[in-house]
Amino acid sequence: MAYRKHLILVLLMFVLAVSVTVVSAIGEDDATTPPSDDEVAPGEMAPIVDDEGGPVVLHGTVTYTNPFFTSGVSQPLIILEDQAGFVDRNEYFLFPPESQVLGQITTNFYDSPFGYSLALPIEPQGSLRDVDNDDEQDTGVMVFAVAYWSNTFGDPLLEERDMYGGGWSGAYASTRTSTNPDLQGEYVGGQILVYAPDDEQGFPSGFGDDGLLFTDDDPIVTLPQGYTVVNMDTDPFTFDRSREQVLDLYEPEVSAVDDFSGMDYVEAFDAMVEKMRVEYAFSEYYDLDWDELSETYRPQVQAADASHDAYLFAMAIRDLLWEIPDGHVSMSLDLLIEDFQGETAGGLGIAIRELDDGRVIVNYLVPGTPAEEVGMELGTEIVAIDGTPIDEYLDNTFIWAHQALATEHAKRLQQLRYATRFEMGTTVEVTFINPGEEEQTVSMDVVPESDSFSFSSFNAGVTGIELPVEFEILPSGYGLVSIYSFSDDEYLTVQLWERMIETFKASGVPGIIIDMRNNGGGSGFLADQMSAYFFEEPIVVGNSGVYNEDYGDFYFDERGEDKLYLPPEELIYPGPVAVIVSPACFSACEFFSYNFTLRDDAAIVGFYPTGGLGGGVEDFYMPEGISIRFTVSRAVDPEDNIHIEGQGVAPTVTVPVTEENLFSEADVLLTAAEDALTEMVRGVTVDGGSLSFGSSYGTISATANVQPDTGVQYTVNLPAGALVSFFVEDADGTKDTYLAIYDETNTVLLADNDDMEDGSPNSALVELSVGDTSFPVVVEMRLKEGQEAGDLTLTIESVPEASQ
Repeated sequence: MAYRKHLILVLLMFVLAVSVTVVSAIGEDDATTPPSDDEVAPGEMAPIVDDEGGPVVLHGTVTYTNPFFTSGVSQPLIILEDQAGFVDRNEYFLFPPESQVLGQITTNFYDSPFGYSLALPIEPQGSLRDVDNDDEQDTGVMVFAVAYWSNTFGDPLLEERDMYGGGWSGAYASTRTSTNPDLQGEYVGGQILVYAPDDEQGFPSGFGDDGLLFTDDDPIVTLPQGYTVVNMDTDPFTFDRSREQVLDLYEPEVSAVDDFSGMDYVEAFDAMVEKMRVEYAFSEYYDLDWDELSETYRPQVQAADASHDAYLFAMAIRDLLWEIPDGHVSMSLDLLIEDFQGETAGGLGIAIRELDDGRVIVNYLVPGTPAEEVGMELGTEIVAIDGTPIDEYLDNTFIWAHQALATEHAKRLQQLRYATRFEMGTTVEVTFINPGEEEQTVSMDVVPESDSFSFSSFNAGVTGIELPVEFEILPSGYGLVSIYSFSDDEYLTVQLWERMIETFKASGVPGIIIDMRNNGGGSGFLADQMSAYFFEEPIVVGNSGVYNEDYGDFYFDERGEDKLYLPPEELIYPGPVAVIVSPACFSACEFFSYNFTLRDDAAIVGFYPTGGLGGGVEDFYMPEGISIRFTVSRAVDPEDNIHIEGQGVAPTVTVPVTEENLFSEADVLLTAAEDALTEMVRGVTVDGGSLSFGSSYGTISATANVQPDTGVQYTVNLPAGALVSFFVEDADGTKDTYLAIYDETNTVLLADNDDMEDGSPNSALVELSVGDTSFPVVVEMRLKEGQEAGDLTLTIESVPEASQ
């Protein structure tokens, strides 16, 4: 799932519009009118409630219902949040580190509501702003909100990346803000803390006629020196100077979970359909008819309601949701778990896979099972099951993995998994062809085996105890890093990520492979910002739109574009990258992988594209403990095209699905990624063949027409006990060439040369000592950048080392 920090608050800041409360205020024409008990004359001292000299400590609670609130959070923060950005209407304002006063979380953060306490400094270090609108330059005041944040990058204080590039708070803060797109972020209520450095500073006592704070029509009063809490939920505002204050933080309406669990089945079903009708992000994309869906499944819900049958209710919900080919759309399956277990408990002892040539073959065989007993082998072709041709049988196979419905390739892989699962007590007829044999049909009794089902899992081989980021340096010299999740401890994830960058840069790795094959997603913001370590300029990678009530449509805010904020320069890796993907790369994993398609020197490597889950999600609750997740944000690329949903991120290096690759002992995707890096690091190479010294020392040579940006490679077995010299020359000695010698794997550079010692642009490497044992090497010659094609001659001379 691709949710943004603060429980997709940044992403969903404007999902639902809330009314902007326009409060009345005293206008200029009323300035000479004596104030009533509820009014304050302009310029007078603010009426104070409980004047105890000003607040010293703030307390409060934070209530949350959103299930993503604690996901990935290891350093939750309660801070004094400098509101100068709001006063200036500067959404890119960054809270100065010196202004960030940290509070203490006093109860269990993971148990809502949790409490906090914040001791105020004697003199805060916030940003002063003159807000009295008297056309004179005054010292001004400091305005703060109390807000919740999560620290992910660097030290405990917030930096640009933590703050998503700036913006005043609208998320879990003591202020309440509008989500109307035209008034986004404007205060509509709540409490703020104001510090006046002296007793001559003016401050608004209300919103004014325009309903906006810190604008020209605000009525102004004078504040006493020190701290004052301003309650914006009263008209006029209430000014409180109690020593201890309670400032609870509000959960924004857009983040609060809709709960239909107290309704009867039919009411909850209708509420679900209406919610998804307007908020689901891809109704038009998938051509969904919500009226038709309701008419189809509502009778089942009514029947379940009449008998109060929780199972029938859950089945109706499941069947409706399974009509939506969006891998993010899902439900909790507790009520249906017995069905899943019953339908998948048995097998024949095989897993199957479809090849690029269209054949479906056995790629895993469990010893001692019916399939082995009837003579099936690895590579056996499956022709039909129960008399149905295999293609048709697969097309009609139901899969419980709704996440795989997003793309045809992921769906097909799951159909291949579920096609060999059966209920216990059944007999299955299979038509197959063993390698080199005739077609045959046999009947087999289903047995209780799960090994084949586990083998074909999208996450086969993952233990579940992996760190979110793990890395190593391969024998080839390339760096390999695997990211298993963007929903693990975010601070730990970033620390491991930065350690990887530091290690690989210090080791001088020529390229990095990022393995994303087993990453189910998580925080889309974290995914974006981790990819930023591979970019040298900040860029926009896309945007997301959500439904807005005021507009009656999906709204894309330019201010909400998804951007990459660069880490410190020393943590940027500028070299080439290969990203390995699979259909088990979902959501945030896909946004991460997509970002690398925006680089010139990056390759996406895989058998198939990623899973195709392209949006942000929201949960809501139904009766019988059922929770439903669906897509509420429509993600697009920088050109506003839907780019991941239902498509995934396609490989730029597609590895064929062949018998050779399926049964290879090597990791063929990793090998392909290494090859892709080698091509990016060294350019295109062509095989020039083999050169041999025969049984003695001597001189060998080869001439080839070498094209620009292309290396010609020769395999040479160097004789034992020899000193070997290598030369690359053209006919007149004017071409600028490059010579390199690699080990027999063609990955480890043993030696190289640019120009001869005499200043010639041709290349030479003199006297490479072989040692006591002969060994093969790969010798490459190429033209340097900017050279025209031409004939080059490689000459290799070997003499006995003892004679030198």
